Amino acid sequence: MYFKAESQGTINTIRVDDYLLTWMEAFLIDRKASGVTSGTMHFYQIKLKLFSGYCEAQTIKYVSQITPTFLRQYLLYIEETGHNPGGRHAAYRTIRTFLYWYEEEVMPKDWVNPIRKVKAPIVPVKQIEPVSIEKISKLIKACDKDTFSGDRDTAILLCLLDTGARATEFLDINIEDVNQATGDILVRQGKGRKPRYVYIGKQSRRALRKYLKHRTDDNPAIWVTNPRSDLDRIKYSGLRGIIRRRSLAANVEMPSLHDFRRAFALSMLRNGTDVFTLAKLMGHEGITVLQRYLKQTNQDTEAAHRRAGPVDNSGLK
Repeated sequence: MYFKAESQGTINTIRVDDYLLTWMEAFLIDRKASGVTSGTMHFYQIKLKLFSGYCEAQTIKYVSQITPTFLRQYLLYIEETGHNPGGRHAAYRTIRTFLYWYEEEVMPKDWVNPIRKVKAPIVPVKQIEPVSIEKISKLIKACDKDTFSGDRDTAILLCLLDTGARATEFLDINIEDVNQATGDILVRQGKGRKPRYVYIGKQSRRALRKYLKHRTDDNPAIWVTNPRSDLDRIKYSGLRGIIRRRSLAANVEMPSLHDFRRAFALSMLRNGTDVFTLAKLMGHEGITVLQRYLKQTNQDTEAAHRRAGPVDNSGLK
C-alpha cells in the first residue's frame, strides 16, 4: 500500500503497508484488547522500545527490511550491552511474538517470517537460592509486636512464604478473597489471568487475624499502608520497602520478593508434595519451570536414596 503526500511543493510516495512502528503500535493494542495483564503489557512496551530504537539506529523502518541476519545482529547487540542470558531470551521472545502476530494478522504475500530462521538464545538452567527459614525468623523478630506495622509485616512475611504466590498476585488479594477459617485464598488473576487457590496454615491465619484487628477502614485490599498516612493498597515498591526495612532491622541481607516463592517450592517438595500438585499451587502449567526453583542439596538426595534405595528396600540378602 502506498499514498502520495505533498511536502514543500514536492510529491513523495510513502510506503505504509509494513511500517514497523505502526505495526508495533497495532500489536500492543491487540495485546491490551486480548486482556493481557498490566505487567505483561509493560514487558512488551519495554522490549519493543529497545528493539525499535535499534532499528531506527540501523535505518530499518519497515517490517520487510528485517532479516534473519539483522535479528542475529540485534541479539549480539543485546549481549554486548550487558543483558544477561535471561534478558537476551526475553528480547527474542518479544520479537518472535510480534513477528508471528504480524504474519497472522497481515498474511503478507511473498514474505517469509525471518524469526523462523533465528534460534533462541540459550539460557543456562541455573538453580535459584530461596530465602532460608532462619532468615525469615529473624525478619519476624524484627517486627514490633502489637503495632499496626509490626503485626502487618509479620502477617506479610508468613503469608508470602505460606502461599508461594507471586508478589503481584499477593498484593492484589482482597479481604473477601480470604477464608480466615480454612485459610483458602482466591487468587483472582494469576499469570495468564487464570484464577487459582492458594492456602495459609494455622500460624499464618493467627498472624493475619491479629493484623486485621487493627483495621477499621473499608478498603477492600488486605495489605494496606499505615492508616496514619494515606491508607492505600500496598504496591510492589512498597512491599520491597517493607522487606528492606525489616532486613536492616534484623541485620540480614535483604531477600528478594521472589525468594519467598522459591522457599515455598523447596519446602513443599521436601515435605512430600508431588511436583504436579506443586506446579498447580504455584500457577505453572507444567513442571519445567520448577527445576529452577527446586535447589536440592546433597543431603536431600542422600535422604531420598536412604528412603527408597532399590537394594536396601528390596529384601535382597
